Order: sequence, then C-alpha cells, then structure tokens
Amino acid sequence: MNKRSVWAWIMYDFANSAYATTVLAVVLPIFYSQVAAATLDSQTASSYLGYTHSVGMLFVALLAPILGAAADRSGKKGNFLRTFSLLGMAATLGFVFIGEGDWLAASTLLVLSTIGFAGANTFYDALLPDLVPSGKREYVSSQGYAYGYIGGGLLLAVNLLMIQQPEWFGLPDTLAGTRLAFASVAVWWLVFSIPIFRVSSKPGNPSSANGGAGNGREARSGFAGLVKTFRELARYPELLKFMAAFWFFNDGINTIILMATIYGTSIGIGSSDLILALLITQFVGFPCTLLLGKLAERFGAKKLLYLSLACYVLIVGLGYFMTSALHFYLLAGMVGLVQGGSQSLARSLFSELMPAKRTGEFFGFVNVTGKFSSIFGPFVFGLVGQITGSTRWGILSLLAFFVIGMALMAWSDMEKGRREAQEDGHSEAGFFPQNAVPLPETIG
Repeated sequence: MNKRSVWAWIMYDFANSAYATTVLAVVLPIFYSQVAAATLDSQTASSYLGYTHSVGMLFVALLAPILGAAADRSGKKGNFLRTFSLLGMAATLGFVFIGEGDWLAASTLLVLSTIGFAGANTFYDALLPDLVPSGKREYVSSQGYAYGYIGGGLLLAVNLLMIQQPEWFGLPDTLAGTRLAFASVAVWWLVFSIPIFRVSSKPGNPSSANGGAGNGREARSGFAGLVKTFRELARYPELLKFMAAFWFFNDGINTIILMATIYGTSIGIGSSDLILALLITQFVGFPCTLLLGKLAERFGAKKLLYLSLACYVLIVGLGYFMTSALHFYLLAGMVGLVQGGSQSLARSLFSELMPAKRTGEFFGFVNVTGKFSSIFGPFVFGLVGQITGSTRWGILSLLAFFVIGMALMAWSDMEKGRREAQEDGHSEAGFFPQNAVPLPETIG
C-alpha cells in the first residue's frame, strides 16, 4: 500500500470538509437570508433556499451514476474528481461577489457548488478499493472522515472569528468577514487538494491515459452502464440488502444533521450555543472516528456499525427529553462519537460488496438512491411534528429509520456478499501510478 497515495486521498477529505461546515451548515444559510434574499420575506427566502438544495441534489442524483460508470470504463476517476472539485471551488468563490437581493445568482452558485462538491465525492469514494487492500479500508476510510472533521472544524473556527470579530482581521464589518470566509473555503479546498491532484496526474497513471475528463462516447457508455446497473443489481443480493439498510439509517443520520439546528431553536436554544455545539461535534469526531476505524479492523466493520447506530437510537431518545443548552452540548458530543465512524464504516462495507471494476458505477448508484431516499426523513420529522404540534415527537419519529436499518443490516450476509463481488474479478487499472498500489487478489 503506497502511503503517499493514501495520504493524498485522506487530505482531500481535510480539504473539502470546509465547504460542508462553513458553507452548507453555518455561513451560507444566514448570508442567503440576510443578504442575497434580503428583498424577500424570511419565509420565502427559506423556501427558496430549500428549493435550491433540492435542485442541486437532483442534478447530482441524475449525473452521478452516469459519470461514475463512464469513469470506470475510461479509467479517469482522478480526472473526474479534479474537474468536479474545481467547479465546486469556483462556485464557492463566486459567493464573494453576491450583493443584496442577488438571490437568483446565489441560488445558481449553490446549485453549481453542490454539483461540484457532491459529484467529486462520488469519485472520491470510488477510489478507495483502487487504493487500499481489503482489511485496511476500514481504518483508511475512517482517517478520511477524521481529518475531514479537523479540516472543517479548524477553518470554521477561523471563519466564525472573521464574522464575529472582523476588526481582528482588519475588516470593516461582519459582511466583509462573511465574504472573506467564502474565499477562504475556496482557497483551503484548492490548496489541500493539490496532493491528490498531483498524484493523479503523474505520467503512467492509467486514469489519465486517453486525454481529458470524458467525451460523448464515454457519456453514452456511462448511461448504458447505468441501465445495466439497474438490471444487474439482482446479481448481488447481499449488496442490495445492505443498500436497503443504508437507505434507512443514513436517512436518519442526515435528518439529524439537517434538523438539529431547527429543533434546538424550536425549544429555545440560542444560535451561539448551536454554533458552539457544531464545533464540539467536529473536534470530538476526529479521534472517535479514528478509534472506530481501528476497532473495526479487530472486531469487524459490521459490528462497529451496529454499535454506532445503537448510539444514534440513544441520541434520538435523549433528544426527545432535551431542555437546555447543556443537554444540546452533550448530545452534540455523542453525535461526534459516531457520526464520522458510522459513515466511514458504511463506505468501507460497500466497497467490500461491490465488484472491483465497477466501484464508480455502484457508488454512483448508492449516492443517487441515498439522495432520493433522504427526502423522507425530514418529511416524516415535519409531518409528525405538524400532526402532534410538537417537534419532540418529530425527533422521536426518527427511531424508526435506525431500527429498520439495523434490522435490514442483520439480514445481510457480508461474507456471501464478498464472494458475490469476487465473481466479477478485480480492477486491473487503478487510480494511482502503475504498481504504486498493490491490489489484493481477493476481496476480504
């Protein structure tokens, strides 16, 4: 296993997590409401932002499997990763130039940055089997998430200082600090992506053979591969079972991430406490994600994923009774214990169950179905809260997603799934330079 190549892969998570924390989670929602959509009423602004997220994810859902299949067939995962990353960086930098009332321009940039961020992640995930042999993927995958917590958390802390104390940075006001925060995310994302960009462009790299990042023939090949994926998924029943489990528990995790701030606000927790809680999640997440990845090497990824999901069940139950900022801090710390670990372990398990030559195609399919399934958690949360008149019942309704997900995962047989994946052979052309990463002869 080439350590330099592994480090380059890990550092990309350190790089792009700044977008997830600063832009998506904290700064952009406030900037959109108070600046870009300042000419709209607050309810309309919130709705427009929600619609924008939906449009962006719809584009990603439609593009990801087609491009993933094309990347597998062309051997250009690295080129696709680079192209989508640069799109996300450029769109993020564009927020610097958004003025009061420019909500349409801001929405357009958010769609483009979402396509860049989520599209690049499709190819990033698909590189794991090319890079790391079976048995080591759990820990390497967890390292990616762990360093993502650090990267996103560090820059978020600096960005919050830029916004709350702009004079410390020689800035005239909070708006200038916000604009600088957007610029810093784009620069951070670019600088720490350089290692993976350099490794993927080395001479002799199979992923860069045959020129640029795709053409019409490859796109048609990708679409044909997408149709084939739907038809042939039945050949991998254990992968399908685990995928169904993932749709449920991942929807529960995503809903907690998306609705935590709204839920905290609804029960009277202040914005400063909510922001601090997010930082707690980031920095608790770093060592705990690494620890779960290491424990998975010894006890198995599936067992540790069960443990993580059981912790989420506890979080949801305690969240129902939450009444104070202290409670929110404690729950944020608990989320940090398992959030990155559960996602990295799921990614590793998927990589074990997929045919090695078609990881881009299958990860694209997982991303698509996961994005479509993710509409149900927030919908159930809102519907139950509306019917009962209490967001507490809304948060409690998320128990169903974790319980069903855990039950479906118990039904899946990982060893059988690995054997099913082996029947399609293994990739002969990896993402990194030839002979740099020795791929295993068998998966698992």
